[in-house]
Formats: sequence, structure tokens, C-alpha cells
Amino acid sequence: MPHPLACLIALLAPLALASEIVVTAPAPAVPPVRAPQACAFPGLQLPANAVVYAAGGYNGKALDYQIDQSGNTAGMMDVTVHSPDQPVVLMLGAYDPTVWRIYRSSTTRILAVLLSGYHRQAMIGLPASVPVLNSTYDNGGACGYHYVDADNLKPLNPLSRQLFGRAVSRVYLAQEGRISIGAPMPAGTVLQRENSQLQQPFRDRTAPLAGAAGLAQALQRGQLRRAGPADAQAWAKAVASKQPPADVPPIAGSRAGRLKVPEFHDGYVVLRRFTYPAGLYGAHSATFFIPAGVPTPGGDPGHSAVYDFNTLQCQGALCGAQ
Repeated sequence: MPHPLACLIALLAPLALASEIVVTAPAPAVPPVRAPQACAFPGLQLPANAVVYAAGGYNGKALDYQIDQSGNTAGMMDVTVHSPDQPVVLMLGAYDPTVWRIYRSSTTRILAVLLSGYHRQAMIGLPASVPVLNSTYDNGGACGYHYVDADNLKPLNPLSRQLFGRAVSRVYLAQEGRISIGAPMPAGTVLQRENSQLQQPFRDRTAPLAGAAGLAQALQRGQLRRAGPADAQAWAKAVASKQPPADVPPIAGSRAGRLKVPEFHDGYVVLRRFTYPAGLYGAHSATFFIPAGVPTPGGDPGHSAVYDFNTLQCQGALCGAQ
């Protein structure tokens, strides 16, 4: 007959083992690590006779809209390609945000396109089957960034050899937003272009129209009204009222207390929340009066003069000249 103590130990043994069981929470899922994008066209194999052409400029022909949030006016580059004897690879680059509109002859085969620049680059005109690598400063592209002009050619050949195994055959520079690549185009050549321009998938619809079109749009929306002499007089009086009189004797024959009234050629009064359109530089600059209580506009006024009644300060490159 088993000893009673042995029976008691047998009964307690499972409980002792159970007390040693530790329940642990499942390990958190580890998100997959994505490999950084390589500066390469995976799987692209070029025939021996393929040529690499580089083309571009600082900017294209100005558009009235933006394609990014850089605040720079977008430009259009119209590119025609005619290469009936050799398939083509394109290296396109511009500094400013640019839409590249590609036209090609029916005998031209475009095998791949590298887009580059400082700001956003977009392209229309080629079928989706053509591989495109878009590498800019703004998107942190794997191939870095460059733009194509006569003073910026050094990056081209090393990058072309890395991507395509050959140097650039020829560089084509833009003239007023137009570039013709390859052989001379025979008269009567019918050009091909895919993707409807009306789709504008690259257009930033959250940004106002650029330049004069943006100002006209803001007038229609009631964000601005045209400024007149009375607005300039009001500014001069407001500034004078806050400045103590100068402790100097008057000059005989001068008009005492003459107000310094700003002069302007294209003036606007900001009525409510407003964002400056891109491209207000040089001849496209304007003058803005911001009444007291109106929020400071967003965006970049460029070279424009901004008279702010909230601070009684003028800001902008033109303030000292007015």
C-alpha cells in the first residue's frame, strides 16, 4: 500500500507545475523594412544602338497654375523627338517645377525617361509602358537632382553610364520652352502624343492660379479689391499719426507736414484670408494693402510691396522705392 505522504506529493505535483506557467503577450508585429529606392531602371535592357539624349533648361514657358507647393510658377516644356534609325533614352531636367509634354514621330521609339530637377517634374505624352524615373531634390530621389543647361553638364555622363551603360550622345537646350531632339523633322510629319492634356493629373488644385491669373481669381472671389489713391493716402496718414513730429525747424517755402504717400501701378487691398499667387517677381510684382484686422496672407509675395496696417510696416523689395 502506498505511503500517505507519497500520495499527497502525487496530488500536489500538477499544481506545482501549473504555478510555474508564465503567459506572455504575443510579440508585436515588426513592419517590413522597405529597401531604399535604387538609382536604376530594373530590368531595362537597351539594344546596342540605343542613344541617350539629354535636354532641358532652367524653366519652361510659364503656366497659370502650380504643380507643387514650392511657390514657384510651373512651366511647360514642349519636346519633339524624331529618331527613325536609333531607339532613344531621354534625360530631361529643369530647375523650376516643370511639365514635360512629349511628342514623337511614328518611327521613334523612346525606351526610358529620366526626369530630374530641383522642384517637381511631371510628364505627359508617352504610353504607360515607357519606364520613367523621377528624381528631384524635392522628392529626395535616388539619383539626386540636376537640371540641363550649358553650365551644368558635368553630372550627365556619369549618371548616364550608371543608368544606361553609355554616355550622353547629345544635349539639347530649351528655347522659350521648346526642344527639338534628334534628326530634322521632315515636312508633314505627324507627331504622336498620348494622355490627354485636359486630365492634368499633375496640377496642384489646392494652390491658387499663378501670377496675374491668380490675382484676377482672387478679385472674382472677393479676397481682393483694386487699390486706389485713397488707400495710399490712408496708409500715409496712419503712419504719420504714429510718428512723433520731428524736432527740426521748418524750411521756408516747404509744405509743412507733407505726407509720404506710396506710389504704385498695380495695387490691391486684401479683404479676407488670401494666399499670394506664385510668380510675383519683376514686372509681375504688385502692391498690397492689408487693412487692420485682416489676416496676414500666406504664400510668397515675391518682389511685391506689402503695406500692413496691423504693423504699419512695409515689407518687400519695392518698399524703399515707393
